[in-house]
Amino acid sequence: MSEPEELPQREQRESTKKKKKTKRSGKKKKEQREREEQVEFDECVVLHGIFKLGKKSHDVLLTRTKLTWTPIIPENPTDLQKSGEVLLQDIFAVKVKRRRAAGQESGGPVLGVALFWCRRKGRRLKEDTLHLHNASSEHTHTWYNTLKELLTGFSSRPTNLKVFINPSSHKKEAVHIYRDHVAPLFKMADIQTDITVTERKGHALSVIKECKLDEYDGVVCVGGDGSVAELCHALVLRAQLDADSPEKPVRAALPLGIIPAGSTDVVSCSVHGVRDPVTAALHIVLGHLQQVDMCSFSSHGQLVCFGFSAMFGFGGRSLARAEKKRWMPSSRRREYALVKTLARLRPEDCQLSFLSARKSNKGEESWVTNQGLYLSISIMSIPCLSPHAPQGLAPNTSLANGSAALIAVGNTSRSEFIKHLKRYSSSTGQFNFSFVETHAVSAVKIRPCSLIGCSEDESEEEGDLKTTPFIHAEGTTFPWNIDGELVEIANEVLIRVHPRLITLYGEEVEEAESSVSCSCI
Repeated sequence: MSEPEELPQREQRESTKKKKKTKRSGKKKKEQREREEQVEFDECVVLHGIFKLGKKSHDVLLTRTKLTWTPIIPENPTDLQKSGEVLLQDIFAVKVKRRRAAGQESGGPVLGVALFWCRRKGRRLKEDTLHLHNASSEHTHTWYNTLKELLTGFSSRPTNLKVFINPSSHKKEAVHIYRDHVAPLFKMADIQTDITVTERKGHALSVIKECKLDEYDGVVCVGGDGSVAELCHALVLRAQLDADSPEKPVRAALPLGIIPAGSTDVVSCSVHGVRDPVTAALHIVLGHLQQVDMCSFSSHGQLVCFGFSAMFGFGGRSLARAEKKRWMPSSRRREYALVKTLARLRPEDCQLSFLSARKSNKGEESWVTNQGLYLSISIMSIPCLSPHAPQGLAPNTSLANGSAALIAVGNTSRSEFIKHLKRYSSSTGQFNFSFVETHAVSAVKIRPCSLIGCSEDESEEEGDLKTTPFIHAEGTTFPWNIDGELVEIANEVLIRVHPRLITLYGEEVEEAESSVSCSCI
């Protein structure tokens, strides 16, 4: 009896499989048909007209995705090379051109349409202009109105921005950079701005906590990494307050645009690939959005801040030294601190624990713990690109992969440690040392060993520097470099990665433009 019973069941299973296969096939065909219809719709000619480009007449076609032009009567075969196209996604402003007398501010005979668009040159974005000449007012305004309407379809482009300018950053050039390079582009793109020039540390944080964010499409920071860190922290903190979620971080409501005006501009380089205010401004104007992972830093259950990167040990101590020499120019201050810290190089005795990103993705929370001597421990949720480290301090992570790079440098000789540092300015090899370990992590805990004894400044004999750890008095705070800002913390620090916690204007980049690295090593 079993065989006759099994036969209908087998036939039923096969029939079900065929139905599922047919359904999948039908879904794929439907999706393919929809894609083809969308392409056909996008490529459909919206306007067709004649304009002069330079001194020659051109046939100009406008679709929903691009504008193309071709010489009407090429005088020779080489004129065909003067054909061209601009994608609408690269156009950020359209203006009617008019002839005006000196001092005339409005009116005047129509000359045509000017398109302001973005041209790529490597990682840099450059402003360019396409002049379409036609003396017909009706013809010109038809093209102007149609182009304006099509450009409104790019919904990620901002129309109202809250701008923070730190006038004290780096060479005190932030106001000049914004006025000369950024404000004209915002004005050209019809972006309204509300500007706050910060007067002290924490000023931007206090403004973000109180202002009506729903009046803006985005926030812009003109400053260095410290200003960026403060605003990123402020936006996430504000989102937590608005959501009444004191325990769980909440994604920031508005995207942040970064106009580089600092000494290193690590976050800007990581989303732009260059330290260039025009490139940064055009990413904002064109609405290029990139979701980015962030970390929370807490100690004894209390939030310290949100940020992208942290350095404990060498990175923290060199920054602490640099902060004591604020009267020096920034480049000299960094080199002085680097040399001094290398001269007094000692490891930190601490307990390092971490959660592997792979295991935590499976729902497990199994901490790996090591006790030992470390010269440097870095945790970075972004690659931290810069001109001095073109592929980043953490090239093995990305902007939004849901994990951070843990780079733990164990105790070694000064000469070997310097070799490790110097390789950051080259392409690869900084992790090819037996004393360096790297991990993709979702969380890290660092617990320094606090012992009663002499401090760093009380013992500078060369003999035992490379093997003797710092010995700290009980209650001593430890210097941390969090996004380029010095933070003193006395206890264990817990760092957790929060995927795509903030959106920045920019894009994923693999390598930054390089420059001459620090000459002191």
